[in-house]
Amino acid sequence: MMMNSKSHLLKLGSAWVLLAFATACGGSSTAEGTRDGGQTSAGGAGSTGGSNGNRGAGSTGGSSESGGVDTMLAGVAVNLGTAENFAILAESGIFILSTASITGNLGISPAAATFITGFSLTPDSTNVFSTSPQVTGKVYAADYTAPTPSALTTAIADMHLAFTAAAGRSPGVTELNAGSIGGLNLAPGVYQWGTSLLIPTDITLTGTATDVWIFQVAQNLTMSSGTKILLAGGAQAKNVFWQVAGFVDLGTTAHFHGVVLTQNSITLRTGASISGRLFAQSAVNLDGSSVVEPAL
Repeated sequence: MMMNSKSHLLKLGSAWVLLAFATACGGSSTAEGTRDGGQTSAGGAGSTGGSNGNRGAGSTGGSSESGGVDTMLAGVAVNLGTAENFAILAESGIFILSTASITGNLGISPAAATFITGFSLTPDSTNVFSTSPQVTGKVYAADYTAPTPSALTTAIADMHLAFTAAAGRSPGVTELNAGSIGGLNLAPGVYQWGTSLLIPTDITLTGTATDVWIFQVAQNLTMSSGTKILLAGGAQAKNVFWQVAGFVDLGTTAHFHGVVLTQNSITLRTGASISGRLFAQSAVNLDGSSVVEPAL
C-alpha cells in the first residue's frame, strides 16, 4: 500500500511548526477498521429522522469500529454508533444544580430515571420517554418501557466502543506544551498526553469542515473559567473528540466545542456551555449550563 504524508501547521506562539500525518492512498480500506455496521435507523425508542430530539433513542447497526491503533485513521471521525442520537449520555446520573438548557436527547443507563434530577420530567403516555421544559428533545432512562432499555444498552455499548476507538488512534503529537495548551492554534490531528490536560486560556482549532481533531488525555481535563475553544476555517464541533480517562471539569462561563468521551464524570460549572456532546461512563453535572448537540 502506498502512503502519502499529509502536513499540517501548528502555531506555537509566533512560530508555525510543520506536522506530518500519514494517509493511505491505495487499497480498499475506507474507515474505522470495519465500520460496515453503520447507523441505519430502525426507529428505536421515539420517532426517526430530524434532530434536536426528533430522532429515536436507538437504531440498528450500532458501532462496528474496531478501536485498534491505526495510522490510517488520523483524519477519520470517530464512529459514535447509536450514541450519536444523544446530546448527553451517562451511566450513573444526570444532575442539574440550578438550571440548564439542553438541545438534543438525554439518556441514562443502567441507572433509572430517578437519577436524572432537576429536569421536572413528564413521562409520555407510552412511558417510552419523558419530556422536560429544559430539554429540546426527549429524555430516556433504563427503567422506561420497551424498546427504550435495549436501545439504551446499545447506545451505552457504542459509547464505550467510541471511547476505545478514540484512544486507539495513533498520535501525531505527544505531550504538547507539557499538558497546558492555552493560547495555541491547533491544526487537525491526533494529540496525546500521558498526564492531565489544562486549558487555561482560549485555544483555536483551525481546519476545514471535514478535518478531525482527537485529543487523548490519560488523566483529567480541566478548562479554566471564562476560557473558550474557538473554531476557525470551517472546523466543526462534530469532528472534535476529547477522549479522557479521568474527569472533565469546565470552569464558570467556559465555552467548549466537541464530543466528550470520559471514563469518569463531567462537570459544567455555573454558566459553562458546550456545542457538542457529553458522554460519561459515570455522571454529568450541570449548573446554569447550555448543551447544544452539533449538526450531523
